[in-house]
Amino acid sequence: MIRWNCAFIDRPTDRFETAMAFWTAVTGTRLSEPHGVDGEFVTLLPSQGDPCVRGQRVGGPGGAHLDLDVEDLDAARRHALGVGAVLVADRGHFLSMRSPSGAAFCLTTGDGSAAPAPITGNDGVLSRLDQVCLDIPPSAFDREVGFWTALTGWPARPSALREFTGITVPEPLPIRILLQRKDTEGPSTGHIDIACADIDATAAWHETLGARRVSRGAHWAVMHDPTGGVYCLTGRHPVTGRLPQ
Repeated sequence: MIRWNCAFIDRPTDRFETAMAFWTAVTGTRLSEPHGVDGEFVTLLPSQGDPCVRGQRVGGPGGAHLDLDVEDLDAARRHALGVGAVLVADRGHFLSMRSPSGAAFCLTTGDGSAAPAPITGNDGVLSRLDQVCLDIPPSAFDREVGFWTALTGWPARPSALREFTGITVPEPLPIRILLQRKDTEGPSTGHIDIACADIDATAAWHETLGARRVSRGAHWAVMHDPTGGVYCLTGRHPVTGRLPQ
């Protein structure tokens, strides 16, 4: 049913250009012309491979969400509603939806076949934007794992760390899905993860482009882009997406 997927970077309208200048730099892409009814969407176009990252102007603080590109939009709508999704808006060629806990996602009719390659930073360190992490409140976490496995048909992959569960996205789809159990209750949100061969070197490069380090974990660094948007650098292989053994 799902033939491609994309990561959407949602940023406030008044800071959108600043955000996209940063994100095109760290993904080695260029912006498409704006599209959508109000020109609210852009696509980050890679030099090789098919697009899998897009940007959206939003009225609130922003975040990230998934686009799931399907073969049959009507059938996908029925299936999504049947497993607990909520329809927010029907835009004709795409559906804006929310998971049971409120995580935004879209069903669309796009397509692709080849994921973009990792890019090389200032010090020759490889990195690739390859994951959307859904930040879920504790009371909704188990239900959300069940929802995303039912929606996609892909199995869950528990992590050694209790707060994380991955959804096993099949190749050649480019964007991985990770669910993170938040420490406190609150609305479900999402953020971008970048796999990088060297977290500290990649963070230093991003800082030259206006990003800021927020905190450091075992295999990740929490960052703010120049507009204050949260994202993470993770110590996973930029090609396979896997943590080192």
